[in-house]
Amino acid sequence: MNGIKAQPRIKTKYKVSEVTRAILFLLPTMVILIGFTYYPAIRAIIGSFTAWDGFNDPRWVGFQNYQRLFADPIFIVSLRNVFYWAAGSIVVGLTAPLIAALMIFHLKNKRRQYWYRVVFVMPMVVSAVVVIQIWRFIYEPNFGILNTFLRDVGLGFLASNWLGESRLVIPSLIFVGFPWISGFNLLIYYAGLQSISGDVLEYAQIDGCSRLQRIFRIELPLISGQIRLLLILGLIGTLQNVTLPLLMTMGGPGYDSYTPGLYMYFQAFSMSRFGMAFTIATVMFVIIMILTIFSMRIRTKI
Repeated sequence: MNGIKAQPRIKTKYKVSEVTRAILFLLPTMVILIGFTYYPAIRAIIGSFTAWDGFNDPRWVGFQNYQRLFADPIFIVSLRNVFYWAAGSIVVGLTAPLIAALMIFHLKNKRRQYWYRVVFVMPMVVSAVVVIQIWRFIYEPNFGILNTFLRDVGLGFLASNWLGESRLVIPSLIFVGFPWISGFNLLIYYAGLQSISGDVLEYAQIDGCSRLQRIFRIELPLISGQIRLLLILGLIGTLQNVTLPLLMTMGGPGYDSYTPGLYMYFQAFSMSRFGMAFTIATVMFVIIMILTIFSMRIRTKI
């Protein structure tokens, strides 16, 4: 075209020894990946078409498990709970670390930026089980820190059974982790802010852009990819959440804090209905796979 010849593709030839060496290096990783990731997923999908109590041979039942699952009111309640939970936890889980990341990014002293990052990231090393046990003590209705504090300041009428009332259990679980500044989310936001060209910020300052205008018109639009990514990851994390409702409420009161993951756990280890547990896992797998595809598309745009 226009007298310019297309450049021929350069084909790289590898020696047999180099290919063999690469395969040998990758083989242990592939074996572990297949054994601990793909094989359990495939077994769960196959098991979702069977009735199995964990001891006797599985019995093929076809799509009966799926028919029962989507007609199961408890599963429907668990889906409703998880999306209600996600709506609250994702909002606070995205907003709080975003505000913290913006505040750190706007510090002029780089050394202070570093130490603030360290302070917010350090809680990541604390076990989630330890955090949950602390919050169980905070919410304890008789001697818990929260109700004791309310009584001491004359607000005893606000003291409640935070994990034992239907209207309070999901908001109370959402409040766990206050002030909700996840170190992982903060670092994602901060990395996005650092990737903004210094020239863009300098031009904004020359044009007389105020700090709020700079945040809302420049910085937030330029890290929209990170915001969308964390939104998808937050929804996936809430859908997979088992530990928090299991240790805090055991799904109660009633079924008001059930999640699909918790229902799967009870089906498998309390009722020995492993076929139904596999079915719930497969449904969750499909939902999470769809969200992961969206997440990967978002990640390529960051």
